[in-house]
Parts: sequence; C-alpha cells; structure tokens
Amino acid sequence: MEPGKQLSTEINAEVPTAARMYDFYLGGKDNYAADRAAVAELDKVVPSTRQLALNNRRFLQRAVKVIAAEYGVRQFLDHGSGLPTQNNVHQVAQSIAPDSRVVYVDNDPMVLVHGRALLDQNDRTAVIHADLRRTDEIFAHHDTRRLIDFSEPVAVLFNSVFHCIPDDDTDGPLAVARRVRERLAPGSIMVMCQLVSEDPKVRQFVTDFMDQATQGHWGRVREKKDVAEFFEGLEILDPGLVEVSTWRPDTEVAPRQPTQEWIEFGGMGLLR
Repeated sequence: MEPGKQLSTEINAEVPTAARMYDFYLGGKDNYAADRAAVAELDKVVPSTRQLALNNRRFLQRAVKVIAAEYGVRQFLDHGSGLPTQNNVHQVAQSIAPDSRVVYVDNDPMVLVHGRALLDQNDRTAVIHADLRRTDEIFAHHDTRRLIDFSEPVAVLFNSVFHCIPDDDTDGPLAVARRVRERLAPGSIMVMCQLVSEDPKVRQFVTDFMDQATQGHWGRVREKKDVAEFFEGLEILDPGLVEVSTWRPDTEVAPRQPTQEWIEFGGMGLLR
C-alpha cells in the first residue's frame, strides 16, 4: 500500500472481497451476489474450498485455545481478522481467561462496521480499520496501545491472510512477519498460515482468478517452502508446519481436508 494512502470506508457490493467470500464459505450472511458468484467460479477448479475454509477456522480456534491455556498469553493481535462469526478469537480466549484482550485488524470496511457492533459491549476488544502491512500504524493506534502491552508476550495472528498480499521487499509477507517479530517480547507467539499448492497450474489459476475478481486486492498462492520462511527467528512448535486440519485436532475423528489441490498450510512459532 502506498505510504500515506487512506483506506476507503465505502462498501462496494459489486467487487468481491476475500473477507466476504470467506464469510459465505463459513455460512455467514455478510456477503453479496458478487462474492457468491466468485465463490461459484472458484469452486469449479478448487471444489474443496468450503471445507478448507471451515478447517482453517477450526485451526484458528484451536490455536487460540492452546495459546491461552498452555502458554498463558493474554494479549492477541489478529491481522486480517475477517467478518465476525461464531467463536471469534476474543470469545475463545476469554472463555479460558476472561482478562484476555484482543485487537482485530482488517482493511475491509464491512468488517469495521460489523465488528464494532459486535464488540461494543466488550471493553477488552477493539477493531482497527488498517492495512495489515502498516505495522507502525497498527502498533501506534490508540486502541492497540490501550489493550496491548508489548513489553509482555503477545499472540500475533496472521491466519489465512498472507495470500492476500503480493511479494514485496518492503511490504510482502516475509517483510511484514519480520517487522512484527522484531517488536515482540520473548514468550510471544506468531500463528501464520496461508493457501498453498504444489501444483503450479492451480497456483497460477487461483492467483489470476482472485486478482481479477478482487480488482488487484490479492497476492498469490504460494508453496510450502515460502510459508516456512515466514517463521525465521521463531521456534516452530509441535506438530510443525502442516496442513491445518491436522494441527493438534480435537479428536481422532476431526474433519480432514478432503482433497489436496490446495491447502491451508502453517503453524505456530514461539519467540524465545
């Protein structure tokens, strides 16, 4: 994003967004005909995407539960949080530790509207309308400073979002992950995953399709090795970097990703 450029607060129902498409896959109602049409076209080539989205949401919930219950972290900074749904980050974290604080960050104006309505009654949560690449702006925001103490461990979430931004030496996923990590205290945790495919045809199709559908608000489908680079400087916690439905499943009969044309791939890293 260009320095100093302001995000639009207008909701354009004619142009699909990743947040609203994801909302539709999760069974939400905060999406438009353009989002549903884009989903229908995408499903023709990658038909497992709805299950992929559901599995990814379950992964996020499990990760937050582990962070709060096993590592005792009480601060969460969720980049690219998407539209509110059931069992959001603050609900999962606060069910374990009621004093948990959560800051959501998203560039979709609909997320801001619906998120603030949902969180109005919870003074330990906030929603910031910002581009996830603008680390300085996010960390300096008054709501971030009100809720997050960066001298203490923080859980930073980049869940299914890095594929929405292109590679760039300054503002690409690797640069953003490094920039955030450098600001964190020891004991902090980073959760990162994104869409990957080992099939170059799938990578190219989905990247081109989403870039056209969202009018340039997209990055690319990457490979597993690209995601591994995001975790430099972190201790990758068990079970490592995996397809997310296999990351510490709740039960042996938990749903698995049905096909592998593309997957959500990632995990959790600890800053020592």
